[in-house]
Amino acid sequence: MDFDLSEEQEAVRGLAEQVFAGCAGIDRVRAVEQTEDRIDEELWKELAGTGLLSLALPERFGGAGLGLVELCVLLREQGRTVAPVPLWPALLGALAVAGHGNPEQQQAWLPRTADGSLRLTLALEEFGPADPAAPATVAVRDGDLWRLTGSKAAVPALHGARRVVVSATGPDGPALFLLDPAERGVTAERAETTTREISSHLALDGAVAEPLGGPGALAALLDRVRTALAAVQVGVAEGALRQAAAYLGEREQFGRPLATFQAVAHQVADCYIDIEAMRVTLWQAAWLLDRGEDPGTAVLVAKWWADDAGQRVVHRVVHLHGGMGVDVDYPVHRHLLWGKQIAGTLGSPGADLDRLGALLAAGTGAAS
Repeated sequence: MDFDLSEEQEAVRGLAEQVFAGCAGIDRVRAVEQTEDRIDEELWKELAGTGLLSLALPERFGGAGLGLVELCVLLREQGRTVAPVPLWPALLGALAVAGHGNPEQQQAWLPRTADGSLRLTLALEEFGPADPAAPATVAVRDGDLWRLTGSKAAVPALHGARRVVVSATGPDGPALFLLDPAERGVTAERAETTTREISSHLALDGAVAEPLGGPGALAALLDRVRTALAAVQVGVAEGALRQAAAYLGEREQFGRPLATFQAVAHQVADCYIDIEAMRVTLWQAAWLLDRGEDPGTAVLVAKWWADDAGQRVVHRVVHLHGGMGVDVDYPVHRHLLWGKQIAGTLGSPGADLDRLGALLAAGTGAAS
């Protein structure tokens, strides 16, 4: 398989790089972190205006009709600059509606998602060592309605989201539902995340929600969310290593640039090897999903590499910066925070290995 970017994908990458370079510099990121919502709305409008928000949405709803690979190209560029916009929850929420919603749901939400005038978000995690594929939140039928009861943890960028794609377990097993966060029976508790972004913990008490797709919708969404998170993490690691290369080339010790010391070079080489493994496993997972093939273990392999190696890279880079690396306002420290948070989203590297082991034991991992 050739994982080099096509001409079209390279154009997406170049446009995304240009937008983030112009609108997500460190001074801009610092300024956004001082706002109440911690979201760069001007950058969001710029992404919408360039068509980047609608890359993977169907053309009939104002999208470009591209795939998950192109979306991962965009998310990788975001990770390089740790730009404070809720791209992965909003865009993966839109993909869930595009892939599993009925025509009324699609027409109601996708055109305005494509033009950036509204956002969706995802509520897939719960408190404790919960498996995202087996949510404890319960969905019960009440006449023609569905009601959700339970708790969802760390819902990203709930503020400003018009609908939330929620995972819950109904009579037929795990499923997805579309929830209005202003609905009766929904209580949101605001919380700050590791990355300094704002999330919300949701308490659901019989809140009315619409079903979104049927059996298998949650599993399909989780595959795409894990792949998207791996893409962001690849960008975070690449951005961190880029900063380290610049710092080590300029900083001197004993009259020599730090980059010329063998021990330093070995650490940088280890980072490069980890990032290459993260890249190839990411593109394999995204490519298989885009082709509609069973990814086997490919998605979990990509997410494990992103979690495990991504943390190693950001930690090494912080150490390579010496005392500057532990300055919480120094740019590379933000990459450390993002790397840590992504590694714990939808489960830790240990949880990923446990799931991988279960797939291999069941003999369902042949695709990768």
